[in-house]
Amino acid sequence: MSQTPMSENRDLVPQPSRQARQWAMFCHYSAFFWFLVPMIGNVLGPLIVWQLKKDMDPFVDDQGKEALNFQITYSIWMIISGILAWILIGFALAALVNLVALVLVIIAGIRANEGKAYRYPLTWRVVK
Repeated sequence: MSQTPMSENRDLVPQPSRQARQWAMFCHYSAFFWFLVPMIGNVLGPLIVWQLKKDMDPFVDDQGKEALNFQITYSIWMIISGILAWILIGFALAALVNLVALVLVIIAGIRANEGKAYRYPLTWRVVK
């Protein structure tokens, strides 16, 4: 009885189309809309892209929800940082949260463009 190598099992999973991978990547990178609309752009960007393209492909739907959930979680962390700024620790926390979020969004976009589903760590998944 022979076992199938793992690499062969991965070949059986259909790869998202090039267009689906790009839209999934845009779901993650649309968080940079924050630079145009501070405070809410990071949530609005992924929400808009996901709503427009979620029916196109299940991969886009999945990554759009993941991007939106992360941006909601990120916003909550920034609110907490703002509250903690009253006791000065919030400034350092905000800097750390921003740096981690930047790195994770870039990684997520790259992974989505490769056709690999990305799961952000420590994310509250509100949108199912």
